[in-house]
Amino acid sequence: MEQQNFNMPLLGDDFPSLTVQTTQGVMNLPGDLKGSWFILFSHPADFTPVCTTEFVGFQRLMPEFEKLGVKLIGMSVDQVFSHIKWIEWIKEKLGVTITFPIAAANDAIANALGMLHPGKGTNTVRAVFVVDPKGKVRLVLYYPQEIGRNMEEVLRAVKALQISDANNVAIPANWPQNELIKDHVIIPPAKTVADAEKRLQQYEGYDWWFCHKAL
Repeated sequence: MEQQNFNMPLLGDDFPSLTVQTTQGVMNLPGDLKGSWFILFSHPADFTPVCTTEFVGFQRLMPEFEKLGVKLIGMSVDQVFSHIKWIEWIKEKLGVTITFPIAAANDAIANALGMLHPGKGTNTVRAVFVVDPKGKVRLVLYYPQEIGRNMEEVLRAVKALQISDANNVAIPANWPQNELIKDHVIIPPAKTVADAEKRLQQYEGYDWWFCHKAL
């Protein structure tokens, strides 16, 4: 049997140019969102329990994403009329109004993003793509159909990316509640012997290669 080639955007790649039908009209990605951070997240299917909990979770964090200037876009291989009926159901039954667009992905779009995995059936996996204002892919998450995502982690990751970009720093594990340095950020490694020798005079740290500071 001939093996299909499945593409997947890698970190630092340009997000592939896509024209998608959404619940809020046609969108051209990333062009229509140039200059803005956005998150495209796929779900296996409308009218499924795990996906419903995820959409409610993303919607409830919308004010936090908006503070960061981040747009949200949902996507599955269901058609737009299914998306519309599903968000009507969520509003009626759960009292939550979904305000972000939901795109209908055909197989070509899903394959361009690596959302269809041969070993996981014909539905799209739970993918998350974080894209920066230049249209570059900055973070990719893939979850199986049976495991729902943690929206707080997606939000944390976007905050961390923006802070890293703005301050030329690295972000520790579990930030902003890291076990060692709490909400501090990590200073980039010294590049010369002279820099290394004075690092601990300039910053807090455990050694010259592990220095940190408050923002």
